[in-house]
Amino acid sequence: MNERIRAHEIRLLGDDGKAYGIVTLAQARIMADSEGLDLIEISPNAVPPVVKMMDYGKYKYQIQKKLAEAKKKQVVIEIKEIKFRPNIEKHDMEVKLNHIEKFLDHGDKVKLLMQFRGREMAHKEIGLAKFDEIVKQILEKGAVIEAPSKMMGNRVIAMVAPGKKK
Repeated sequence: MNERIRAHEIRLLGDDGKAYGIVTLAQARIMADSEGLDLIEISPNAVPPVVKMMDYGKYKYQIQKKLAEAKKKQVVIEIKEIKFRPNIEKHDMEVKLNHIEKFLDHGDKVKLLMQFRGREMAHKEIGLAKFDEIVKQILEKGAVIEAPSKMMGNRVIAMVAPGKKK
């Protein structure tokens, strides 16, 4: 901006985008001062560098607006975790399935985790059958499996993501 521009000759653009052509830096400063504007280096690597006459405060405001708009458009996908036990009762499972459905509708991924404790490890097949039933019910509601269920130590883990919206 203004004093930080080091080139002797620059390609000058007006506030409205009008090209003034290649002028000396001194001429550009005089023109900018007469209109009450600042010189802002747009493309410093060009030969000669491209400089635009504009209000610096307005320029900063426009950049802030663009950044805020870009930030607003970003979608943050969270991973929610729902824990089950092999001996979960029917109503408790329905409540957790409703939570999973809400998370998926919101666009979040859901990590399903079934934890085995103590003697439950001796009857893994019962817990795995219940886990598969849970996953099947979630898939019926339109979700997709992102990571299939796998046994890791004393827990079974699967990851589901929201399906394509119609």
